[in-house]
Amino acid sequence: MWKEFREFAFKGNVFDLAVAVVIGAAFNKIVSALVDSVIMPLIAAIFGQPNVASIAFTVNKTPIPIGNFFQAVIDFLLVAWVLFLIVRAINSTRRKQEVEAPTAPPPSEDIVLLREIRDLLRQR
Repeated sequence: MWKEFREFAFKGNVFDLAVAVVIGAAFNKIVSALVDSVIMPLIAAIFGQPNVASIAFTVNKTPIPIGNFFQAVIDFLLVAWVLFLIVRAINSTRRKQEVEAPTAPPPSEDIVLLREIRDLLRQR
C-alpha cells in the first residue's frame, strides 16, 4: 500500500496540481489586493460613497447592500480574465509546437518495394 501511495503522490500530475494550488492562492491575494486597494475605491468614488460596502439601494425602506457583491464579481471577473489569457497563451504555444513538429519522412524506396512484395504474397 505504501508503494502505491508513493507512486500516486510523486507522479508529476500531483506535483503540478500542488504547484497550481499554491500559485492560485498567491494570485488570488494579488487580485484581491488590486480590487480592494484600487478598483473598489474608484467605484466607491463614482457612487459618491466612502467605501464599497456602503453602496446600497433601498426597497420599501429596506437597505440592500450590494457593494460586497460588486467586489466579489469584480474579483471573479479579473481572475477569470487572467486565467483565460494564460490558457489562451498556453494553447497558442501548443498549437505552434504541433505545427512545428516534424512529420515522419516517407518510407524509403526499399521499404515501399518490400511492402508491395509482401502484399502480393498475401494475395496468393
